[in-house]
Amino acid sequence: MQLIITDAWLAKSRALHLSGMQLVTVFLITALVVMLLALGLYHLVFLKGARDGWPVVGALVKLVTKDEFEQRDRYLRENLDVMARRMGEMQAKLTQLESLGERVSSLAGLNPVEIKGMSGQGGVEVRGHELTLNEVQATLDDLERLTHQRTDLLTVLESRLFDRKMKSLTIPTQKPVVMSELGSAFGWRIDPITGRSALHTGLDFPAPVSTPILAAAGGVVVVQEFHPEYGNMIEIDHGNGLVTRYAHTSRILAKKGDLIKRGQKIAEVGNSGRSTGSHLHFEVLVNGIFQDPQKFLAAGQHQQSMQFAHAEISKPTEGVKPGFSTVH
Repeated sequence: MQLIITDAWLAKSRALHLSGMQLVTVFLITALVVMLLALGLYHLVFLKGARDGWPVVGALVKLVTKDEFEQRDRYLRENLDVMARRMGEMQAKLTQLESLGERVSSLAGLNPVEIKGMSGQGGVEVRGHELTLNEVQATLDDLERLTHQRTDLLTVLESRLFDRKMKSLTIPTQKPVVMSELGSAFGWRIDPITGRSALHTGLDFPAPVSTPILAAAGGVVVVQEFHPEYGNMIEIDHGNGLVTRYAHTSRILAKKGDLIKRGQKIAEVGNSGRSTGSHLHFEVLVNGIFQDPQKFLAAGQHQQSMQFAHAEISKPTEGVKPGFSTVH
């Protein structure tokens, strides 16, 4: 490319020869210089005038940014209103959750005063007026704090109810022979073999041979053997010193070391050992002391009639240390 430069004063002309690459380089340099000059002018005049409050420049900036600020403020206000309504709904739900927690806590055996202390109160109340951004942030912080407190409360309630459920599952309240009426009760009676007064250390459930025998509660089989007095015998340990014994069976299905669930079939009714007829001899021992199994079975009937009710088994009454000289 050839450029001719003419000087009118000197009446001279000069020719410049530029190749394609040189022309592109000159164009880029020129564009860069123009951009730098524009940025410098914008920074020195427009921005400085806006910061210093120059009359003409300040008014121009306000005119340009007014509509943008109004739109931003309107958008922020609409979102704050939506957030305020949702926070009001969340506070109402938290209040309902607190009331529910207090009702459930009474079932879990917690003190209502303790529950109120754990749940906490206070915080910014969402009303009908327009909230500021600081109020919205304070309300969100308060709701987060209350949510953590409700979570801690429900965790405690879950733990208490789980403990109660586990205890109820390990207390022998399940009738071991369903289709059978109670025969001989716990206590002193006339021995059917010797005719003398003797202590009967359990309950007798007359039933045909092979009638299913169910575990009165969950636990671990600790004894599974044949005994001269008890015949085919099985014992289940339910923890906390509580053991149930099932005697005179015809067949034992569970083995020593097996984990047993409440109501699981563990044996069948029989007439083995020192027995005068087909029946199950059922015993309950607490720390090695014989207890009246009827108290435990009565507690189970109470649990079935009242949901979440738990019959508290108090300290064992006076009993008799175990021995194999009693009549079964």
